[in-house]
Amino acid sequence: MYKIKGSIWIENNDEAFIGSGRILLLERIKKFGSITVAAKSIKMSYRQAWELINSMNKQSKKPIVEAFSGGAGGGGTKITKEGEGIIKQFRSLQDRFHKFNDEESKKLNF
Repeated sequence: MYKIKGSIWIENNDEAFIGSGRILLLERIKKFGSITVAAKSIKMSYRQAWELINSMNKQSKKPIVEAFSGGAGGGGTKITKEGEGIIKQFRSLQDRFHKFNDEESKKLNF
C-alpha cells in the first residue's frame, strides 16, 4: 500500500526556524535542563545545539531557551513559556499534517 510521507519545517525570511529536529532538541532541554545532556541524548554536538538555539532565539519575538547560573545545583537551561507554546503549536501542526497524509494516502489508486 502506498503512503504519503513528508516533513514540516517553518522558515522565517528563508531561514530555518523550527523543524522536527529543533523541536526534539527543545523537548530534551526541557526534560534534562541542560543543553549538553540534551545534545548528547540525540547524538548532536554541543556546538551544533547551541547554534540552533541561538538561531531560534534570534528569530523569535521572545527567547525560547534561557540559561541560568548559580544556586546549589549550579546553572542550567530552561524552556521559556514562548518555547513551550512553540513546541505545543508545532506538535499540533505535525499531528494534523500526519492525519492529512494518512487520509490522502487512502485515496491513492495506483
